[in-house]
Amino acid sequence: MIRLYHVSKTYGDHAALQDINLKVAKGEFCYITGPSGAGKTTLLKLLYAAEKPSEGKVLVGGVDVTSLSRRRRPFLRRNIGVIFQDFKLIPTRTVAENVSLSMEVLGYPRATIQRRVRAVLSIVGLKGRENNLPAQLSGGEQQRVAVARAIVNDPAVLLADEPTGNLDGGMAIEVIEILQAINLRGTTVMVATHDMALMDRFPYRALRFVQGKLVRERPCRL
Repeated sequence: MIRLYHVSKTYGDHAALQDINLKVAKGEFCYITGPSGAGKTTLLKLLYAAEKPSEGKVLVGGVDVTSLSRRRRPFLRRNIGVIFQDFKLIPTRTVAENVSLSMEVLGYPRATIQRRVRAVLSIVGLKGRENNLPAQLSGGEQQRVAVARAIVNDPAVLLADEPTGNLDGGMAIEVIEILQAINLRGTTVMVATHDMALMDRFPYRALRFVQGKLVRERPCRL
């Protein structure tokens, strides 16, 4: 599903990633871990084409992201869901409106949008909260909305950048359990995190980065 061949990314004199070779199989769940500045977020940005590598090739679902034109990036992103640490919800839109936004942009029929939004809100445990604004939700509930928004298009790949970083232990576990359930439905899931307790509780494959280098890999122990 995901392949990186000798990928490097530099910003001026700073090497964010250095000669990364990586394969993530279809339907796999894996962590990207390491200290702040290790290259975790940069790697995710390369996968959803927010950045281009300075060297090497990135393939997602067989698509060469490296050479993808700006016009074709939206087609790639239909198959990639992204969850951010700071939620990035629109404060003036309701839960349902936040979740439905990407489907509206893609021109789905209204009935299809409503049906799909109801389904994903049920998956993340927010049934009945459709008309709430983000400010009326807890931090954990806001992250659930962000998860629902990321999966509403039924993406083949789900990328999560520190999705539990702003949550307490109990809420963090709930979010990972939701991601686990999504993975069991066939979605490839990659989670950037430095939370060792969560990785020990849910011991999937872990890729450790330090100063832009992939230095160690822990196999899945489930």
